[in-house]
Amino acid sequence: MTVDARAAARRPLHLAVGGALVVATALIPSAESVAADQTSEVTIPYTCQFPSGAEKADVTIKAVLPVSAGTGEVIRPADVSVEVSLERSALVRFTALEATTLSAVAELTVRNSVGEHAADASWQQLEAPAVDLPAEDEEQADSQGEGDGQGAGGVVLTATGDVPTVAFGSPGRATITPAGLGLTLTSFAQDGTPTSPPELAVTCEPADDEERPLARITVRDSTGPTAPSPSDPAPGEGAPEPPAKPARPAPGLDPDAHRKIDDLTEARLEALDDEDPGSCPIEIPPEWVMTTAETYAAGYANAVKLDGAAALGPAFMKVVLNKRYINDSCASTVDVTSEVEFEYEGKRQLPPTKATFLSYGFMPTTATMVLEQVGPPAVVQTHTVTNTPTYPEESTVTAQLSMRLYDVKVNGVPLDVGPDCRTERPFEQVLKGYGQSYPPAGYLVAYGGNLTGYAHIPPFKGCGVGEDLDPLFTSAISSVGKRADNYTKMTQAPLCVATNPEGPDCPPKVPKPER
Repeated sequence: MTVDARAAARRPLHLAVGGALVVATALIPSAESVAADQTSEVTIPYTCQFPSGAEKADVTIKAVLPVSAGTGEVIRPADVSVEVSLERSALVRFTALEATTLSAVAELTVRNSVGEHAADASWQQLEAPAVDLPAEDEEQADSQGEGDGQGAGGVVLTATGDVPTVAFGSPGRATITPAGLGLTLTSFAQDGTPTSPPELAVTCEPADDEERPLARITVRDSTGPTAPSPSDPAPGEGAPEPPAKPARPAPGLDPDAHRKIDDLTEARLEALDDEDPGSCPIEIPPEWVMTTAETYAAGYANAVKLDGAAALGPAFMKVVLNKRYINDSCASTVDVTSEVEFEYEGKRQLPPTKATFLSYGFMPTTATMVLEQVGPPAVVQTHTVTNTPTYPEESTVTAQLSMRLYDVKVNGVPLDVGPDCRTERPFEQVLKGYGQSYPPAGYLVAYGGNLTGYAHIPPFKGCGVGEDLDPLFTSAISSVGKRADNYTKMTQAPLCVATNPEGPDCPPKVPKPER
């Protein structure tokens, strides 16, 4: 994929927690729009720095925005326009070049704030079509009035385009306030060719310190029952219908992490070749984003040879999120690696489970089975694609396990298998889950869901007291050759994240397994 490095640098950065998008601060850029119900407008006096000196410009910003939204609910400003009125004195440079028309590309910095949290967004690549420059004769310019994009002796450039979305992670009164403005002005001669030089970059700042928000939005707490804001209309008095309750955003990153990652992304992209940046992966320092969580998972494992299924769990899992976090703004991907440790009564294992099977199709066999975790922690790898509205993702959980059997009975008769009847070597259990973030669906690490996969069960060893029962269990349970024919389906509950111990998913819940 080939994209412009500067454009990629300005894209909203989406933080992932092993798959689910996370509120990194109280504000997150996002990708899905929500219904808007008010037209907001504000006019702000700016001072713009032209080669001839500082010039005044009145700038009117318009957008359609909602009156209210829930925490984590995605807001997409619609019908955005930035109308810049330049006085005649600001156009001297262009008339000196014998230009007859002028176009612009605007980039407006917007501060999104709620409570003590604030983050800047860039409304970039807003394009204003070419308008006629005023004639040199002042009377002729005045007589043209404000038609065709012209003010009295000046011009009015109206830039429009799509802008980033925003979601507020904290309840309260949110504001969207315009700040700095950048203009790239392009002038053209009578025959339509660009002048020489063709472009002029101009920076503009508000002319005073007065805060003039474009919109004020009531942000409701979507994690529980919501009391109406005192400023909201009462039901039946013209209050808009509230949008459907969104899925809870996963809490948890350091409030400063989002800014740090944005800065790192910008610095990395500045060093790239503008012509063909291709891929530009950036590994985020784990101390910025790493956090811990807990959850449970439960499910079933089918033993094909035994024509039955063994219940698994509920398994308590201790999770370390974001041990490795790679953002690739150019390729529009985020890859996250997290780790999982199983724990039962202080041991690295799933809880023991009793299973009953029909050995060889006719002999009822019961056994207590324990899956023990061996080697390094289980790895959760999540790959998210961020250039589509749904944010599809794939999560892969890989664990090294050993199976141990005890308390075995065949046709009701105890069979002494000894204390160390187990697979001769660890086996790899790989489970996969697929989901999307907008709207949340399928498996997402933070929200849980179903994971499925197959495992190859190795031969057994150490089975039997006084007689070698290894061949019996190997032939009855182990996979044929290297064929992974033992199907497993696990259901994971939502994460209880350490940074939000009072959240709705804490303490961690036990899920209902699905067959």
